[in-house]
Amino acid sequence: MILKVESLVKEYGKGMALTKALDNISFEVDEGEFVAIVGASGSGKSTLLHLIGGVDKPTSGNIIVRNKNIYNMNDSELSKYRRKDVGLIYQFYNLIPILNVEENIELPVLLDRGKVDENLKKELISLLKLDEYVNYLPNQLSGGTQQRVAIARALLNHPAIVLADEPTGNLDSNNSEEIINLLKLLNYKYRQTIIMVTHDLVIAERAKRIITVSDGKIISDIKKTVMPTIPVQSSEVQNENPQ
Repeated sequence: MILKVESLVKEYGKGMALTKALDNISFEVDEGEFVAIVGASGSGKSTLLHLIGGVDKPTSGNIIVRNKNIYNMNDSELSKYRRKDVGLIYQFYNLIPILNVEENIELPVLLDRGKVDENLKKELISLLKLDEYVNYLPNQLSGGTQQRVAIARALLNHPAIVLADEPTGNLDSNNSEEIINLLKLLNYKYRQTIIMVTHDLVIAERAKRIITVSDGKIISDIKKTVMPTIPVQSSEVQNENPQ
């Protein structure tokens, strides 16, 4: 087990204005799982992801990662957890516009005053078909290519968990297919634990496990008995015109 979410509650407001975004949620995730969390807008799925990522604090309950309760950490420890133990992939990429592709990939490691794993960096750049773009700025890249940069950035720090927040939400169907295939491949190749929030049930079906959230509660948790097909590295990642 790499993650344990225990009796998690998140409330906003007070009295008549009280909103319970999460209502006593509990589940566990094993190392190497690829989990999709699905639900309608306002269901609580993004709140859950933010709490696991350490960017918000619960009203009550525990989030235990690698046997450590992240909300027993002090601010310095929690900041280090966010930089080192969690790899974040956002819907809108969140690349730094004045940094080139290679610099964006390295940034979380350097912010943590760590040493860049050059072998892993080269492997990720090759695997994600970014070789020809390493000196490009984000505004010179297509959306699909920017998201591949964000994936490389999320993995370079050897995170315990990659959290993907609607990673295909800003992409067309071809690029969405490419990104989900790459996430599956990385999950398989590196045994990387991935938790992905999505409203797209077609994308969610590509994960190994689907947790459905409604009104702040888990209403279903389905683990697939048949493993999804692992895509080959390839021809599916097109050489896009970066302009």
